[in-house]
Formats: sequence, structure tokens, C-alpha cells
Amino acid sequence: MLKLDKLDLRILRELQKNARISNLELAEKIGLSPSPCARRVKQLEDSGIIAGTATLLNASKLDLKLTALIQISMDRHTPDRFELFESKVKSFPEVIECLLITGQSADYQLKVVVPDMEHYQEFLLNKITRIEGVSDVHSSFMLREVLNTTVLPLQHIRHD
Repeated sequence: MLKLDKLDLRILRELQKNARISNLELAEKIGLSPSPCARRVKQLEDSGIIAGTATLLNASKLDLKLTALIQISMDRHTPDRFELFESKVKSFPEVIECLLITGQSADYQLKVVVPDMEHYQEFLLNKITRIEGVSDVHSSFMLREVLNTTVLPLQHIRHD
């Protein structure tokens, strides 16, 4: 991992708040001139610390009103079963997160966003339950979003 100093951490904090900030504005906020600031950002990208940027959309404004958390159990714990499941799930645009988990009775947890319960039922019956190896499915539905952030905590990182 790239050795981070306090300027790198300030860059990362600012970019997490606003990835669309101009290099000039970023440089001003962290106290660098634009060229060294751009070089540091490029170095953070090249090292993989900055994995990319994204535009966050408001699901509700796009009529995606139902968010489900689905816990899925597999009939067998074999690499082939897991690879098949994961490749299928990656092809479903409704799935915005897929986690292989432990500590639960399930093997996977999916976060799924759909317009309504009718679409959810169609997704569940025509996609998820048709994947070979899926043996059990438990769904929970989001009532209210209390916190949703993409900002990672950085306070644990020691710097020069």
C-alpha cells in the first residue's frame, strides 16, 4: 500500500465529499498548488486507493421505491455452486450489492432495488429462485433509510 501522508488523507476526505471538485479547488482546500495536487491524485488512482468515481442517483426519484435485503442459502458449498450463483447475480440489474457472508444461516446477502412489490415478486420467482443451488430465501424490506454513505473512515491511518 502507498504510504499516505496528511495531504493524501486530506485529498481523500475532500474527494469522498465531492468527487467532482476541480483540481484547482481541491488544491486550494488542501493547501497545495495545482500541479502537485494533480500528481498526488494520479498517484492515489494508480495505486488503487482511489478505485473510481461514480454518480449517485436518487432511487426514489426514479420510481425505485422498494429496497429488499435478501439472504440466500445454497444447497452445497462448492466452488462451482458459488461461481454459478455469483455470475448469475452479477447479470441482474436489480442487484446493487452482493455479499458472501458468514455468521448467519445464509451464504449470501443481496441488496435489491425495484419499483414495487410486484416487480420484486417477479424478480424473486423468475430470477433468484431459478438459480441452480439456491435452497432458501429470506427477504427483509427497507422501511426508512437512516444512513447511506460511500465515505470510508480514514482516522485509523497513521501519517507522517
